[in-house]
This record gives sequence, C-alpha cells and structure tokens, in this order.
Amino acid sequence: MSADGTVDAVPADAAPIGFGPAAVLFDMDGLLIESERVLLECWRIAARERALDLDDALWLSMIGLHEAACRQLLVDRVGAAHAQGLVDGLEAHYGLRVQSGLPVKADAAGVLAWLARRGVPRAVATSTAHARALLKLERAGLLRYFDAVACGDEVDQPKPAPDVYLLAARRLGIDPRRCVVLEDSAPGVRAALAAGMTPIQVPDLVEPDAGTRALGHRIVPSLRHARALLAPVLPARAR
Repeated sequence: MSADGTVDAVPADAAPIGFGPAAVLFDMDGLLIESERVLLECWRIAARERALDLDDALWLSMIGLHEAACRQLLVDRVGAAHAQGLVDGLEAHYGLRVQSGLPVKADAAGVLAWLARRGVPRAVATSTAHARALLKLERAGLLRYFDAVACGDEVDQPKPAPDVYLLAARRLGIDPRRCVVLEDSAPGVRAALAAGMTPIQVPDLVEPDAGTRALGHRIVPSLRHARALLAPVLPARAR
C-alpha cells in the first residue's frame, strides 16, 4: 500500500512468489540507501580535481562490484598512479557524506517496518566493510530494523559469489532456500541465485541488461512493488 492508501499493483511480468519466505535479505547501497548517486557525484568531483576526463559509464560499471574489482577497473583505464589518486579523492569526499548521513531510498523504512510487523526476520548482506555499513545504517535510521548484518570484509569471495548472502542466512539461522533477497545490482542478483535464494531486483542507476534479464528472476520498479509481491505469501501480522 502506498502513502495515499492505494494498493500497489504487482508488475504483470513478475511471477508470483510460490512460498512464504522465512526471511528477507537486503542489499544496502542503491537499494536502501541513496549511496550510488552520492558516489557518482563524488567520483565526478575527484576526477575534475585531477583534470581527468572520465565518463559516467566507468563509474556505473562499478555498481555492485567489490572494492578490489572497482580498483582494477580504474587501473586498467587510467593507470595505477591516477587510480590511487581517484580513490583517495573519492574517500575524502564520500567519507564526509557518509559521516553526515546519506539519504534513505523511498519506501525503505516503510517496507522494513511492514516486514517487522509481520514477524519476518531481516538481514543486510552488503559488499561494504562492516564498520562503514553499520555507520551508514545507523545514520540512516535503518539499523534498528535488522536482526543481522553481513559484510564484504567478513567473507572470502565478494558478490557475485554467494558468500555474503550465505553468511547472512547463517546468522539468522535460516535455510538459504527459504530466503527472499531484494537487490538492485546484477552481481547481487547472481550472488543470491548462487546461494539458492529467490531474488527480486529493484534496479537503481543501471537497468538490467539482456544477460541479467535472462537469469529469469523477478524485476520490479520499486520497493513498494517488491512489497506487493511479498504481501500474498506473508502473514497479515506477527503470530
């Protein structure tokens, strides 16, 4: 149900979920927190400060990737010295934005509260390092909604490997096959599928390409629409 009291329709091409999930796992950046747009702004500033002419496509190609993969993309494009300078510049600008608190995505708190009222366990599974993830969630006012947080620096392999989602499920004590995942990025969707989970993709800055759509998962335009998919298979209230 949206803010005006109307019920959100399930997208016609999104298949119903055939089971009641025992938990819902969330990516963080670009799904719950408006970090991807802030990162893009900071990348642009860092590039201008270094007189580097870099188009947005480079930054957008990094969405959903682990830090090491992003750094390699930069090295391949501008060389190691410039890459390090860009990373340092990004950290200076983005770190200040994180400290002051990043915007929350529309409907994020509402969907989390809705799941909490229904007694559905919730966890974050993010590529972000643990300390920064907790800071982002706390400053955004979202940390209180989660029963567990699993982070990129706590696992061996980043997304699209399943490690961080499997860790989140393990911390909740729930079979991965009974988990629904909400994700914005293609690597995150692939990670959820590799973990044996059921992903619903809510794209942010990058729309799914043909290869991502071929994975056959559900894709919806907003968190409200993801909630509409979940509503028929969840209890009305916590038992």
